[in-house]
Amino acid sequence: MSTRDRIITAATEMMQEGAPRLSVRAVAARAGVGASTLRHHFPTQRDLINAALTATYDATMPDERIRDTSMPARERLRECLRRLLDPFAEPAEARDVWTNLLRMFAEAEADPKTRAGYQVLVDEAERRISAWLAILEEEGALPPGDNATRSDFLLTFIDGLSIARALPPSDQRLEDETRSLAFAVDAVFDVVSRARPPQ
Repeated sequence: MSTRDRIITAATEMMQEGAPRLSVRAVAARAGVGASTLRHHFPTQRDLINAALTATYDATMPDERIRDTSMPARERLRECLRRLLDPFAEPAEARDVWTNLLRMFAEAEADPKTRAGYQVLVDEAERRISAWLAILEEEGALPPGDNATRSDFLLTFIDGLSIARALPPSDQRLEDETRSLAFAVDAVFDVVSRARPPQ
């Protein structure tokens, strides 16, 4: 493992353990490197936090399935989007996740650096969705279009589903969610063809 990877691993482990903040000295000690070495790879604390958040995202959201052309493209995209909901699995867990997100990033006393961490998560989600759309577009399964707008729509939709998971569940929650997710994916695939004037 490279020095940089050791530092990122140490930082992500500390985040997963609930460390209130990632101090340079603590992360360097955990990684077995000097503070100056850490600063060489990550000049600012924000660089370190961003790298740790990105690594966590990549580890928990593998997306190899988007390239599996043995499956229909819409099904692949639905499956990848559903992975974004994994942290919000059951109602109690979803409530805990949203409560923690609001406490960490939306409270009035949250400092700008802390709130910037949330933006990293959003940026990573948008980057991931845009990459999925680009892959499908490149293989000809998705009509060319504005993938930035498409990814923003899908991420907003996923946010809504994740909040719905935190609310009192209905007996048909998973069935309704599956149907709604399919509708959102169909909208992304079909919006271009719908917008074309009749020939």
